Amino acid sequence: MTLDPRQTAPGIGYYGHMRAASADRERAVDVLRAGFAEGRLTKEEFDGRVGRVYSSRTYGDLVALTADLPTGPLGTMTSPPYYRAMPAPRSVNGTAIVAFLCAFIPGPLSIAGIALGIDARIQIRKRGDGGTALASAAILIGFITTLGLALLLWEFERLS
Repeated sequence: MTLDPRQTAPGIGYYGHMRAASADRERAVDVLRAGFAEGRLTKEEFDGRVGRVYSSRTYGDLVALTADLPTGPLGTMTSPPYYRAMPAPRSVNGTAIVAFLCAFIPGPLSIAGIALGIDARIQIRKRGDGGTALASAAILIGFITTLGLALLLWEFERLS
């Protein structure tokens, strides 16, 4: 079966227009070699595809030449191994940020930091936001700041 090297396989999307590197071409030739060794390609098909692999310019061209071969130990050329789609970063909960900042200021704001940190953790669980560590740190730092202020006031009271 001869494939048109300009067609792109389903699922290649944006990456089909990306320029292919020498390593990509070698990986495609390895897939073709495996297909030939397994009897999936005739000698003529193998020779023709290898020639087209070395003249391919884009990743989509390489995918078109290997798309009809099974995955196997070398894998098919479906997407560049070095350009994986990254999931969208989760937004950090705003209440957790405010709680963290308030926790460092002794007095009523450190107590507010504790309360806001607890509230932020509840919001994060419900919404799936990021910032769990920030909210937890706000609670801990708020307790330490409040305890430090209480000890400091107690020491001043004792010395007076």
